[in-house]
Amino acid sequence: MNAMTMSDVSAATTAPAYFSVRDIHAYYGESYIVQGVSFDVAEGDVIALLGRNGAGKTSTLRTLARAQDPELKGGEIWLNGQPLHKLKDFQAAQLGVQLVQEDRRIIPGLTVEENLILARIAEPKGWPLEQIYEHFPRLAERRKQEGVTLSGGEQQMLAVARALARDIKLLLLDEPYEGLAPVIVQEIERIVREIKKLGITTIIVEQNAVAALELANRALILDMGQIVFDGTAQDVLGDVELRNKYLAL
Repeated sequence: MNAMTMSDVSAATTAPAYFSVRDIHAYYGESYIVQGVSFDVAEGDVIALLGRNGAGKTSTLRTLARAQDPELKGGEIWLNGQPLHKLKDFQAAQLGVQLVQEDRRIIPGLTVEENLILARIAEPKGWPLEQIYEHFPRLAERRKQEGVTLSGGEQQMLAVARALARDIKLLLLDEPYEGLAPVIVQEIERIVREIKKLGITTIIVEQNAVAALELANRALILDMGQIVFDGTAQDVLGDVELRNKYLAL
């Protein structure tokens, strides 16, 4: 084996993270929402993005997905060497960024299976239907039912499954437990744990901070559009003062 040169060592130690966010600034009109956020994510990490209501969590997630709102006006976003900050939302999705929004956005008039097939038509490199139904047996039972007639929890499962049906490199989950019964929350948690085992890089925005922290290996806390904490999930669970200050736990 050849010895590494000094330049090799330098390159190895400065290799970019799998997902890298550098000093991003985003606005809704004149409202300055995301104020200089920076962080790195290793491939396969599950990140809990936390903060009080109005801290900028959903806005940050939408900025990462390159949604039209809020508007990115500075900074860089890199996924596996690809400059997402130069792309629109559909282009980011083609590179594997999948955002599951709080309102789920199930397509009316289509069955569960048709929603999944449509996602696979757009990005055929994702999970096949057989694999989706293996991980989402409840959806397999309801494959011929119109998607919008599912319960809230089942619609959330369908929204996550639809993301996995595409070519996925980064999963962004916005309030996946919002408005769901505890038994359905447990089912969604099971699914996210399976996604974690599969090594899919995931960022979760969730008002139920404890539930998110129990799934994540790392936590970011936002306050007024800025990151005020970056550490392990266990650090947050073990720091009462930090939780009281920024999470009201």
